[in-house]
Amino acid sequence: MGVALSNPQHFESWVGSLKLMSGRIIEMRQILHKELVAIETPGTWNHIVDQTGMFSYTGLTKAQVLRLTEVHHVYLTSDGRISMAGLNAQKCKYLAQAIKEVVVTVPDDTAKA
Repeated sequence: MGVALSNPQHFESWVGSLKLMSGRIIEMRQILHKELVAIETPGTWNHIVDQTGMFSYTGLTKAQVLRLTEVHHVYLTSDGRISMAGLNAQKCKYLAQAIKEVVVTVPDDTAKA
């Protein structure tokens, strides 16, 4: 049996949980962005903090995503979408290093001349 949100106490608890979760995701976005910039990852990474929600598009190509998965065991969709909710501060550090490695190693095949 579910908790009735018509109960003011339950509703306030639910709102508090939403704020906690969304705040944590925002914090992970900020940490990942900060790490990417700090280690001088080629490219611009503002889209990480500009986006909202539980997922973020990394901007990585399919080839870069494939290397991220095969070499670094970071799992995300082939279009580069990653779950921000699955990160913590330590994982953000690892992810930033892995992203830098694939960006440097695998050329961006989407660039047009």
